[in-house]
Amino acid sequence: MNKIPRRIVTGIKDGKSIIVEDQQVENAVEHFPGLIISDIWNTQNTPASLEFETRIPNTGFPQTPKNGTYFRYVVVPPDKDLGVEFKKGEPHPMMHTTQTLDYIIILSGELYLIMEEGETLLKPGDIVIQRGTNHAWSNRSDEPCIQLAVLIDAKTKD
Repeated sequence: MNKIPRRIVTGIKDGKSIIVEDQQVENAVEHFPGLIISDIWNTQNTPASLEFETRIPNTGFPQTPKNGTYFRYVVVPPDKDLGVEFKKGEPHPMMHTTQTLDYIIILSGELYLIMEEGETLLKPGDIVIQRGTNHAWSNRSDEPCIQLAVLIDAKTKD
């Protein structure tokens, strides 16, 4: 299983700032072969509470709390390792829509962002603002892609 970089959690003790937790993430889950997800942190509402953490189970497709957020670490393996076949002219089999505003940063590797019309190749340092649209990810390389994502509950379109 992929080791997720350590997590630093800060807090206050006796009126002073402290490090509460400094360890490898413990909730990395492999939902499909090589697709590793860790929901590193979440908030249950906005404004966020700084007093406690509600641990959540990892899911293949996020279930962001109403008025909340997810901070998610994702390793996307090459399509061939996932067994995903994408045929030109047909919808990508992993197309999905989330009801969130997502801030996504590509850390390593490369990944195609596929929309219903069009696609673009993402490389390290690229940032995606995903606004609740139907989309899929396709890794056509031979190496895994690592992305960080912050998912924020959003109002649905009326």
